[in-house]
Amino acid sequence: MKSTRTFITCFVVCSMLLLAFSNIFSRHPSDLDPPNVTTTGNHENPRDTLQGGLLAKSFDQKSCLSRYQSSLYRKPSPYKPSIALISKLRSYEKLHKRCAPGTESYKRATENLHKLSHGSGEQCQYIVWVPLSGLGNRILSLVSVFLYALLTERVILVDQRNDINDLFCEPFPDASWLLPLEFPLTNQIDRFNWRSPRSFGNMLKHHRLINNSAIKSFQTSYLYLHLVHNYGEYDQMFFCHGDQSLIRKVPWLIVKSDNYFVPSLWSLPSFQSELTKLFPKKDTVFHHLGRYLIHPTNQVWGLVTRFYNAYLSRADERLGIQIRVFHHAGFLELVLDQVVSCTQREKLLPEAQEEEVNISKKTTPKLRAVLVTSLNPEYSNNLKRVYWERVSSTGDVIVGVYQASQEMHQQRNKKLHNQKALAEMYLLSLADNIVTSAWSTFGYVAQGLGGMKPWILYKPENYTVPDPPCGRATSMEPCFHSPPLYGCEADTGGTDDSLKIASPFVRRCEDRVSGIKLFDHPQEL
Repeated sequence: MKSTRTFITCFVVCSMLLLAFSNIFSRHPSDLDPPNVTTTGNHENPRDTLQGGLLAKSFDQKSCLSRYQSSLYRKPSPYKPSIALISKLRSYEKLHKRCAPGTESYKRATENLHKLSHGSGEQCQYIVWVPLSGLGNRILSLVSVFLYALLTERVILVDQRNDINDLFCEPFPDASWLLPLEFPLTNQIDRFNWRSPRSFGNMLKHHRLINNSAIKSFQTSYLYLHLVHNYGEYDQMFFCHGDQSLIRKVPWLIVKSDNYFVPSLWSLPSFQSELTKLFPKKDTVFHHLGRYLIHPTNQVWGLVTRFYNAYLSRADERLGIQIRVFHHAGFLELVLDQVVSCTQREKLLPEAQEEEVNISKKTTPKLRAVLVTSLNPEYSNNLKRVYWERVSSTGDVIVGVYQASQEMHQQRNKKLHNQKALAEMYLLSLADNIVTSAWSTFGYVAQGLGGMKPWILYKPENYTVPDPPCGRATSMEPCFHSPPLYGCEADTGGTDDSLKIASPFVRRCEDRVSGIKLFDHPQEL
């Protein structure tokens, strides 16, 4: 009898222990409450999980943990979305639900795709985004296309054949943004380019040069927009008010772009008034739309939270350093010297010295965590060595240097590579300050999501560290690398004067003189 009781007791205890361990290891890492992060905030300063009203409430939280958990990992944004933007997003969500794949409206619209002309009774219009180039470029162009969809009341659908569903959660409630694989033009999309018969630029050129006549609208059911960096004069007419009217009634637009073309949308008179209402603070376009649209999947969010909790959560200050070297040979020591010079000059990191510094035992040194993102490990290893072999000049700061991945080469169409890249962009956006490389779309995404004005590492010339090594950006908006070179009229050209005429809030980029970006304050005329 006694042995029976003992056996039963042991069996119950073991079962309870097994159940406990099973619950721990079966839970996704991002389901666990992160250390030093309050999941409910406090009554005086609760966490804003809806990000000022940007996000809708009607989502299953477990299907996309990052959507509502991201506010637990970053400071509240000082930039609040306008009432007009919140209202526009809620209206768009209703439109998307009414016109999304699986609805009668979508079925009717796809049935009309192969008609030579479009009917006048189309209720839903669409714009299909096709991913192009690296992940940073893809995110910038995706946000640009979404803004255009908002302004023109089109439904955005994304080509899902390149693992887009493994990177981002569905952003709209109760309806998918994924273009069905059986979409009638799927097999043709990859072949679309500036030479395609249905491309906007080609059709415009045909009518103007061959017919030598004005055209009121394109009588076609779909149109391809080539907004890639190598687009030509007629493709660039997309950013002209008169030519925008030509595509207004075309039901389907297919767009390829590797650019953040938002600044040129501000040059269109038909959009300027609404853009000003949606974004009273002009340099918050990507900040708001990126936070609304870009939510890492649970798998990517796990990469983010595991690294953050292990290396960044206990730091008093966090600094992100993003290094992108386009010509690696011979640049290692030069770029490292530039990074050290920039961060110490701007007081982002303390100076390091050989001799030990006497500090009071009562003083608790602050921990400054440095997240380095780069395809190569040498930069973080060397920076780590700087602060391991030496001490900070004041002795009151301990610097820890960390790097999440070391991929060596960019691999655009590999799922895990892109998931790591997205996780690192997001980790950078959680920093208090950020240093980025000139021209880097990776850095643009991170600074925009984080709402930070970065210190930009200027491109080295003649194998020498620039002086100064870096400069503070005056806007957190990404740079449009390839704006139109031709004006909408024959005599405008692509000069600074034409920029002033187009929009006083558009100026040249700090890191790329041929590029343009949005600023909050108008330039002096």
